[in-house]
Amino acid sequence: MRTPHAGPLPINLSLRMMWRRAPDFAKVRARGWLSCGGVPMSPETLNSLFSLLIGFAFAGALASGYQALAERPAGFGLLQEGVTPQRFAAVPFLVFAAPFIIMRNTLRGIQIERRRFEFVMMATVIAGFWSLMSGTFFVMTLRAAGLLA
Repeated sequence: MRTPHAGPLPINLSLRMMWRRAPDFAKVRARGWLSCGGVPMSPETLNSLFSLLIGFAFAGALASGYQALAERPAGFGLLQEGVTPQRFAAVPFLVFAAPFIIMRNTLRGIQIERRRFEFVMMATVIAGFWSLMSGTFFVMTLRAAGLLA
């Protein structure tokens, strides 16, 4: 039986646990790179991703604005309507709104016509590349205007 002890119990320091330091493997981040979910991402890749997203957002905003004003969805048929000045005005609009129109028509075609995977993939790649180019132009314009650093 143990007798009550007045002071703290003595501790044998030679019996303490020595924990190993965690290895640095897979934790080291390269300088000048951003990390996205553990995968390094270069500034150029991040800039391209930003341009792609801006391109899709700008295309969606243009197409939705047109639909709100004209009360009908925008489409490539705008190039065949009206007199010549209206056709020329539709060209810059369609240049920036095309990724949204392509994806909208593709997704509708999947539901209505049961389009094949290859066609949907090709349309997605075309819309993505188009969005990347229009987004790059839009970002460059914002930088030239001094609105984006």
